[in-house]
Amino acid sequence: MVFDYIREDIRSILSQDPAARSTIEILFCYPGLHALWFHRRVHWLWTHNWKFWARFISHISRFLTGIEIHPGAVIGRRVFIDHGMGVVIGETAEVGDDVLIYMGVVLGGTALENVKRHPTIEDGVIIGSGATVLGPIRIGRGAKIGAGSVVVRSVPPGATVVGVPGRIAGPEHLSPEEATGSVMPDPMLRVVSRLLDRQNQLEEKLRNLEQTRTGPVSPVVRQEFVCENEVRDALREVIDPEVGIDIVDLGLIKEIRIRDTSVEIDMVLTCKACPLSDHLSEQVRRRALGVCGIEHVTVNLLDEPWNWDRFVKQRGNLRQI
Repeated sequence: MVFDYIREDIRSILSQDPAARSTIEILFCYPGLHALWFHRRVHWLWTHNWKFWARFISHISRFLTGIEIHPGAVIGRRVFIDHGMGVVIGETAEVGDDVLIYMGVVLGGTALENVKRHPTIEDGVIIGSGATVLGPIRIGRGAKIGAGSVVVRSVPPGATVVGVPGRIAGPEHLSPEEATGSVMPDPMLRVVSRLLDRQNQLEEKLRNLEQTRTGPVSPVVRQEFVCENEVRDALREVIDPEVGIDIVDLGLIKEIRIRDTSVEIDMVLTCKACPLSDHLSEQVRRRALGVCGIEHVTVNLLDEPWNWDRFVKQRGNLRQI
C-alpha cells in the first residue's frame, strides 16, 4: 500500500511538471512531495490521539519544506504541491484527489470556534500561486482558482475564479489553444465592455436624433453629418492595445468637427503623458485622412486627469446637502 502511494505520487509529478526529469530527482528535490509524506505519518498519529507528537513532527516538516499542513487536515491521493514554499493548509481542510496546488496557497479558516472552519477542495482542482481560500466553503470538482485570488464563497464544479474578492469568470468557449489553462478570463473587462457598448448605442441614438431633427438643414450641414459618421466608422479600426477595444467604443473620441477638407478630432486621455498618446494620435490621423476627401487632420488631446481635491470638495458639498 505504501509503495502504491509512492508510485502514484511520482507519476503525478511526472505528468504535471515538465521540469521533472527523473524519479531520483523527484525523490530528493521536491519539497511538496516530502511534505505530503510527512503529513501521512502525522495524520495517522493525529487520528490515533497522539496529538503532541503529530504537531511536533509536523513542525519539523514545516522547517524542512516551508510547507505547513496541520496534522488534522485530510489530503487525498495524487495531490501535487508544486514548489510549495508558503503553502498553509488548516486543521479542518479537506483536499480531494488529483489536486494541483502552487506556492503561497492558503487554505485558511475564518471562525474562532472548534468547528469545520476550513475549505473543502474537491477532486481535480487547480489553485494558482498566492491564492487564498477562506472559510468552510466548497470548491467544486475541476474548478480553477487564479493566482492571487481571494475566495470566500463556494465555487461550482468546473468554474474559473479570478480577482479579489474572487469572481466566477468561466467556463467560457475557448479555442483549443486557449483551453490549456494559460488564459484567464477577466470578468471586470467583460462588464466594462458591455457598459461601453451600451454607452455607444445611446450616443449613436442621440446623433441620429440630432441629424433627423425637424426644420430645414442646409446641404453643407447634412454633408458634414455624413462625413462625421464616416470618420467615426473609420476610427473604429483604431484599437487600444491595452484593452483590446476600439477607441470609439471606449469613449475616447469626444467630438469630431469637419470644415471643408479639414477635420478636428478631440480625443480624451487621462493624461497627455500617456505612453500610448502618440501611437493613438498617429493611428487616428492615418485613419481619418482620405475619408470624404479630408486632407488635413488635427488631433487635440484633452487632458482629463483624476482630480482628488475636486472629488473631496464635491463630496463635502454633498454632505452639506
